[in-house]
Amino acid sequence: MGGEWIMLTNTAQKEQTEAAQPALAEDAPTPAAQQEASPETPSGKGAGDENFPVGSFLLPKKLRPHVAVFYAFARAIDDIADNPSLSAEQKIIRLLAFDAALKGETALAVGYEKAHALRKSLNETNVTTKHGSDLIAAFVQDAKKNRYETWDELLGYCELSANPVGRYLLDLHGEDESAKKYSDALCTVLQIVNHLQDCGDDRRELDRVYVIGEWMRAEGAELETLDNAETTPAMRRVMNKMLDGCEALMVDARELPGALSSKSLAMESAVIVNLADRLITLLRKGDPLASRVALRRIDFLVAGLRGVVGGYFAAGNGRAKERTASA
Repeated sequence: MGGEWIMLTNTAQKEQTEAAQPALAEDAPTPAAQQEASPETPSGKGAGDENFPVGSFLLPKKLRPHVAVFYAFARAIDDIADNPSLSAEQKIIRLLAFDAALKGETALAVGYEKAHALRKSLNETNVTTKHGSDLIAAFVQDAKKNRYETWDELLGYCELSANPVGRYLLDLHGEDESAKKYSDALCTVLQIVNHLQDCGDDRRELDRVYVIGEWMRAEGAELETLDNAETTPAMRRVMNKMLDGCEALMVDARELPGALSSKSLAMESAVIVNLADRLITLLRKGDPLASRVALRRIDFLVAGLRGVVGGYFAAGNGRAKERTASA
């Protein structure tokens, strides 16, 4: 999860903070005791460090606190998975305990407040726990698997690590199942471009490589060159092939705003589609090993303005076309 979005308002940030920090009972353990017992390993990252909007003002106000609770849960388990100080076994134990807490299968309380808060939120909004459990499954996979040989393998990982976020938002807004195809495509693109942004850091800090193994061999690219200060021509060809795959997925992703009934979610989705398109362009031009390829403020502004207008008028159009075609 990586970047920032200037349209994330102070109100949404406040809601996120409050939702992520449930009130403690009078007889709760002291903060020091909690820290010692907590399974969390906070990285210090938050919504402001993401590439794309998290609970922006475009979403209905009544739903923003629920989005904040989901994000806080996802951030906590992501930090566990990405902590280089924990062994694979330690990560898996903590992640599975989070899953048990999310499903209400354990009495564990201290350190698992975010899981219990999400379960409460999901119950209130009638959304399945599967989306949270799928994220945990992805991070357990990260602890066990650090190489991806084929494009299909990577897509399978994204099915667990990224697509549940979009599916959660669709369910939260009461959207039709048919929109999930388009949401999955967009979420997968967001995950893969983030993998390319962080490919050097992931290799150095976690020995985790999402760059496709069989494509590296076909192009004569050596995995160790991800440690270099700049991308080799062979590795550049592999990255471009992965971006080609993202471009193909964007054909479906661009249909998402029109497949949605909620104008709010359609506008938010349209903004994200524009940001994804822009980031693919920047990654083709830039070198993620030389410096971080990131969106600039002007990119957020342009994507935001285009997305708000385009998403507002696109909402429902795709579904209307489907009904007309099937009539």
